[in-house]
Amino acid sequence: MDRFDAMRVFSRVVERRSFTLAAEDTGLPRSTVTDAVKQLEARLGVRLLQRTTRHVSPTLDGEAYYQRCLSILADIEDAEGAFAGAKPKGILRVDVHGTLARHFVLPSLPSFLATYPDIEFYMSEGDRLVDLVREGIDCVLRVGVPQDSDMVARRVAMLEEVTLASPAYLERHGMPEHPDKLDGHRMVGFRSTATGGVLPLEFLVAGNIRNVTLPATITVNAAESFISAARLGLGLIQVPRYHAEKDLADGTLVHVLPDFPLTETPVSLLYPRNRQLSPRVRVFIDWLVKVFARQS
Repeated sequence: MDRFDAMRVFSRVVERRSFTLAAEDTGLPRSTVTDAVKQLEARLGVRLLQRTTRHVSPTLDGEAYYQRCLSILADIEDAEGAFAGAKPKGILRVDVHGTLARHFVLPSLPSFLATYPDIEFYMSEGDRLVDLVREGIDCVLRVGVPQDSDMVARRVAMLEEVTLASPAYLERHGMPEHPDKLDGHRMVGFRSTATGGVLPLEFLVAGNIRNVTLPATITVNAAESFISAARLGLGLIQVPRYHAEKDLADGTLVHVLPDFPLTETPVSLLYPRNRQLSPRVRVFIDWLVKVFARQS
């Protein structure tokens, strides 16, 4: 087994956390997979994996070597694919905000995978800051203004934001008429994972952005809990309209203060500035731009 094949086998063991499953995936005998990893460790002079009877996990050296393997193997695949004129192939790792994944990405994903059947799509969900290089992620899809200067940000959409409340809440507190007249009103607090602070309500008043912070009955840090709390009448919220379309249609939430809109929120794809984009990442970005253009 040559060095690159050994890297592929080792990477699969790390991903599957199992010699047996890695052997099944690669079509090799388990003994061959085990020997390949042992030979790598002997060549490098370090232990790459922690082994127990039930679990396999990378050591710190193993995790670092795994990330290097991903980069090297991706470069090899891309170079060979470019000369062969083949469609992109290999594992595409994407981290996506959960509500964006369910509303925009997943419904259209079958068509992408049908077009590129040799791409193995891995999607994690979150809104935390991700170290793409260390974690082996190709790109992330995020809502909001990107803050990381080490990343290239490709804007794919602008989302309309709306202020909402439940009918039960409005019965108790009345329909607000102006952002300056919110005394007695409450909001559902949303704690940003990026800043750690609770986000204020934001309104556009006479061409100027005005931030308003109200008492919060409850504070959450997840989008689904945020909108669920509003449905229960616990306060005003501001979310992208797409996230509340069904609630608005059903009447479980009501659009309030429509004359004082929010600024639109950008959605961006981010990827490392110093990493050459692989063909599979390029086709995914181009496809996602078209998906948002159709649905937004």
